[in-house]
Amino acid sequence: MASNQPNNTLYINNLNDKVHKDELRLQLLALFTTYGKVIDIVASKGSKMKGQAFLVFNDLAGATTAMRACEGMLFYDKPMHIDYAKSKSYATSRRDDPNFVPPSAANASSLIRNGTLDNDKKRHREVDDEVARQTKREKAESDDEMEIDDDDDDDSGPQPNGTLTPGVIPPQVGHPTSRLFCTNLPLEVTDSVLSILFQQYQGYRSTHVSMSPIPNAAGSQVKMGQVMFESAELASVAKEALDGYTLKKDWKMSVVYV
Repeated sequence: MASNQPNNTLYINNLNDKVHKDELRLQLLALFTTYGKVIDIVASKGSKMKGQAFLVFNDLAGATTAMRACEGMLFYDKPMHIDYAKSKSYATSRRDDPNFVPPSAANASSLIRNGTLDNDKKRHREVDDEVARQTKREKAESDDEMEIDDDDDDDSGPQPNGTLTPGVIPPQVGHPTSRLFCTNLPLEVTDSVLSILFQQYQGYRSTHVSMSPIPNAAGSQVKMGQVMFESAELASVAKEALDGYTLKKDWKMSVVYV
């Protein structure tokens, strides 16, 4: 039960402090945007903030819904402890009063210079560097897998064990199945990011994210992902909820049956 006064900002502790701060922010964003618009995330590896984070929602309803849904949820193998923050965040203060100036710039989150996550250029440069390294590794792994598959005589459809051939976009089917296929995924999306979105739905089994062989409509390099559920009925619930889900500005994920 919450011990502080309800407000737009959530305080989360007992987070896994082994996770890199940029990955932690991305995955917290992926999880909590399910419940409302997140306008700021403050997470640091400093000794005073170890294992803790603050999430600022656009409204109280989103914050409350998220707290009730995620309290005690396993996140990187540790149950999250969530409460309302003791005071209003700088992001909320700035939104309420455009002339608001934080008491000390050193204490302000680097995420709120322009009021939104997407407008923070410095953070995006840091994330882009990490994404570039990760993409390079995954591309090399994908190329290796594709070379191995090229030696096989089977077709490019689903494999006997239910997985999909790496680097190949499977044909969409018009009826519910236990296997979902996600496209137009930003390069920041990993197996764990996608799994956080889908594991909240009953029957979730696994995810696998890889590079897409074709760019999206805007010509940008993207990823694709497969999500497995226990049954077609359970998969359809997740599809209805997440098809068209906005992972970040101007990036809507498409989810189909395969």
